[in-house]
Amino acid sequence: MFTRKNPTLRFTLYFTLTLLLILSYNVVTQCSEAVPDDDDLEGIEELLAVDEEVEKHQPEEQGGGGGTDKLSEAEVLTKAQRIVLELNSDKTEKVINENEYVLVLGYAPWCPRSAELMPRFAEAATSLKKELGSTLLMAKIDAERYPKSASFLGIKGYPTLLLFVNGTSQPYSGGFTADDIVIWARKKTGSSVIRINSEKEAEEFLTKYHTFVIGRFDKFEGHEYDEFVRAAKLDNETQFVEVNKVEHAQVLYPDIPSTVNFLGIVKSEPERYTAYDGAFTTSKILEFLDYNKFPLVTKLTEMNSISVYSSPVKLQVFVFADIDDFKNLQDTIQDVARTFKSKIMFIYVDIKEENLAKPFLTLFGLEESRNTVVAAFDNGMSSKYLLESEPTRSNIQDFCNNFVQGSLSPFFKSQPIPDNTDATIHVVVGKTFDDAVLSNEKDVILEVFTPWCINCDAISKQVEKLAKHYKAATNLIFARIDASANEHPKLQVNDYPTLLLYKADDKTNPIKLSTKSSLKELAASINKHLKVKNQVVKDEL
Repeated sequence: MFTRKNPTLRFTLYFTLTLLLILSYNVVTQCSEAVPDDDDLEGIEELLAVDEEVEKHQPEEQGGGGGTDKLSEAEVLTKAQRIVLELNSDKTEKVINENEYVLVLGYAPWCPRSAELMPRFAEAATSLKKELGSTLLMAKIDAERYPKSASFLGIKGYPTLLLFVNGTSQPYSGGFTADDIVIWARKKTGSSVIRINSEKEAEEFLTKYHTFVIGRFDKFEGHEYDEFVRAAKLDNETQFVEVNKVEHAQVLYPDIPSTVNFLGIVKSEPERYTAYDGAFTTSKILEFLDYNKFPLVTKLTEMNSISVYSSPVKLQVFVFADIDDFKNLQDTIQDVARTFKSKIMFIYVDIKEENLAKPFLTLFGLEESRNTVVAAFDNGMSSKYLLESEPTRSNIQDFCNNFVQGSLSPFFKSQPIPDNTDATIHVVVGKTFDDAVLSNEKDVILEVFTPWCINCDAISKQVEKLAKHYKAATNLIFARIDASANEHPKLQVNDYPTLLLYKADDKTNPIKLSTKSSLKELAASINKHLKVKNQVVKDEL
């Protein structure tokens, strides 16, 4: 039997499955070439020193390019990979036990997601080693080639990131861009807050970080400051920065007020600055960050999906559109999003990105759509909603107003209304379920099936024979519904196929008939529960 939840729970199942599929993305890497054996880690430093010497002379050698010439992407990647130590069966345990901090990437050469992560992992390694002077050792291991070492590390899937602190591992819980890895690693292995001591440092900081939390304190001490630092340590995704001089703070947050203690968030979008006006407690600061760290409209990617799905903002409006259509709609969505800031999270999904868009559109039966779709999800109630009118400013505004007020009607999938004239077995869809089953004055035997259910075909044939057998019965209707394409809040089915008998005098408590019974047993069961009128048996069962 194939398990199936009722419509509300089915949405939860679909949504959870969607989330798990994207969570399985985990981290994204490139399977790089094996690095020469470097039992002496000093060899890495020597290679980097050679690279730096080459860079110093490169502009002159390239002739007239000036200092703006850059290394090719391949050269940058090769250089970065020198920093990432390749583990094997001989050195894994030694490296883990002899270093205070080791961030390990477990990958498989054939895994495409592993293949996407390594450039970011290597780029993060370069920033941490060269620019920040981190003592963290970045390492990778082909978990398929060295299964015993992978088992020792605790790698069970690909790709996997694990941080080892004095030999004890903890799972990676940050984002998946190079910057995300740098921020997470820095917080776990060094200072969770960057201190700005000059305007120059502030300007340099702005070139590296586009989203950050700023805290200004006259003195870096006291209860409120301690709560700020504690929040910085607990957060895994956003860089925190601290300043005490107003002129330094104004480089980062131009309109910073002159209050003694100030906290705000800066983002690279039109709504760039948001000030915090709550109590300086760790929990409240983190709550403020969770509700304000995303832009007014977030573009969903495989890189940020985990952060999006874990947002505490449970009301989410999704706009599915191709890039050109969204450009025409972007100002409208931005304006509406500004109205519902911190109440609704607005998310844009490129409809051509099937891995991201299709799982959601399938929930509405719109998986083949190429037109703009505006939909909403209440993740607290596991309900879904669809804007069924044109996506104009006023329609979207009204849709969101009703969404926040809880007055929207949940969406349930339905195929087009069929023509059941002269049909022996009536086809029921989501839109006709009330009239065809619940409000029908006759007894109804409903077959619930899905096209992919391997046992459903056999039951369908039995139902067809039963319908023919009871053809003369005036108070009995046989019907079927495709549960993969139709939903109704009162259709609660746990497996496929299912036969439900809705008695005319009690439609709220359908009787479940056995799908393992023979035709005669099913007929006997029907006769037991119903008084069939004008039955003329023409066929032997």
